[in-house]
Amino acid sequence: MGHLVSFKPCFLHLLLSLLFLATLPFSLSEIKKIRIVSDSRPLILFEQFGYSRGGHAVVSVHGVSWKPPPHPNAPDVDLSKMGFFLVRAALFDSVANESEHFAGAGHFCLISSRFVTHILKFQDLKANSTLTRADVVVDNPDEYSLLFGSCSAGVEVTMDVRTEMYNMDGGAKDYLPLGRKPLPKFYFTFSVVYAAFLVAWIAICVKQRATVDKIHIMMAALLLFKGLKMVCAAEDLSFVKRTGTPHGWDVAFYVFGFFKGVLLFTVIVLIGTGWSFLKPYLQDREKNVLKIVIPMQVLENIASVVIGETGPSTKDWLKWNQIFLMVDIICCCAVFFPIVWSIRSLREASKSDGKAARNLEKLNLFKQFYLVVVCYLYFTRIVLPSFAKMLDYRYHWCAYAAEEGVSFAFYVIVFHNFRPVEKNPYLFVGEEEEEAAAGVLEMETAFEL
Repeated sequence: MGHLVSFKPCFLHLLLSLLFLATLPFSLSEIKKIRIVSDSRPLILFEQFGYSRGGHAVVSVHGVSWKPPPHPNAPDVDLSKMGFFLVRAALFDSVANESEHFAGAGHFCLISSRFVTHILKFQDLKANSTLTRADVVVDNPDEYSLLFGSCSAGVEVTMDVRTEMYNMDGGAKDYLPLGRKPLPKFYFTFSVVYAAFLVAWIAICVKQRATVDKIHIMMAALLLFKGLKMVCAAEDLSFVKRTGTPHGWDVAFYVFGFFKGVLLFTVIVLIGTGWSFLKPYLQDREKNVLKIVIPMQVLENIASVVIGETGPSTKDWLKWNQIFLMVDIICCCAVFFPIVWSIRSLREASKSDGKAARNLEKLNLFKQFYLVVVCYLYFTRIVLPSFAKMLDYRYHWCAYAAEEGVSFAFYVIVFHNFRPVEKNPYLFVGEEEEEAAAGVLEMETAFEL
């Protein structure tokens, strides 16, 4: 029995893959074509899909070949222990317990588990056929994971795989998981909201054009790319829902998402420095922050494309997820430095320039901005993934709704606080406020960051 595989490390790898899948902006449910080359992994995760009753899981393979390990005493390859199968989310713990229970006896094979639904075993491959197709109808609604398993250690498999997972909706195929069906209409609605937001922002800038700064133009560009990203997301999912492929809308989504991501962090950094509000230039240390954030955003978007287009069946998929998370954490940390520097500069200036009221308003505004950024990043990076994992598979759309709702609230607060108005805290302070503000600054406790 020495040729059988220990599945305990494989389950850890699979759990990590499922964890990252829960945090992706889109499901990996459209029709996929994957090339597996000389792969000896005992478990390969292909897809995760939320089914209603009567859904289908279709796997087509061709060009299948395998190579036994080069050991002279290697056992013959057992094709009954290699193949594709489904695992229900509700039964995943049972499978893990079964693996733990029988692994010590040295004869457990995941493909033989009574908790999995078989799709295609290699022993069922049609002789002299270039293509083998298997279709399984799902009778128990749940979220399922599509996997390939091999219980023969060291056997390298090469094959071309086409996966197709869908529900039936009135006789038509629906390639979106059950919990993501509302997303096309949801994203289109938000694209309209952001279009109205952009029109309102342009109207404010035109009305207050005497006080419009360069940062306000960049904020308008941010709204534009955010709205375009929402349009592309809606069209992407709409085409995937009907046809199983995005028809090029995924490319547009990634392009506009790239510009939106870069602009978002750039705008946060520039507002934090006070550029165009407090001063027309950037200090060297502030330029260095931008030199870190912008390339990191480029790398993060590259990682996002690789993650979205390859899928968990790729060997380096988890590594790209780790790169994505690491880069995102670096960017989130970097944006706080300019805000902290501006707050400290304003506190020092309030003690020496005799403009207490103006400095107090500036200080309060930057404190509020700091807290808003902290809350936004904390919710979207920590709270939201935890919330998504707690949701039933039928309500995954709620996580996307929460993310977009919080993002919109963040935009509204920031744009309202830094809109171009004649009585902007940076531009106007009444003389009668000076004496009261000086007293507040003296009594104010230190704002520790």
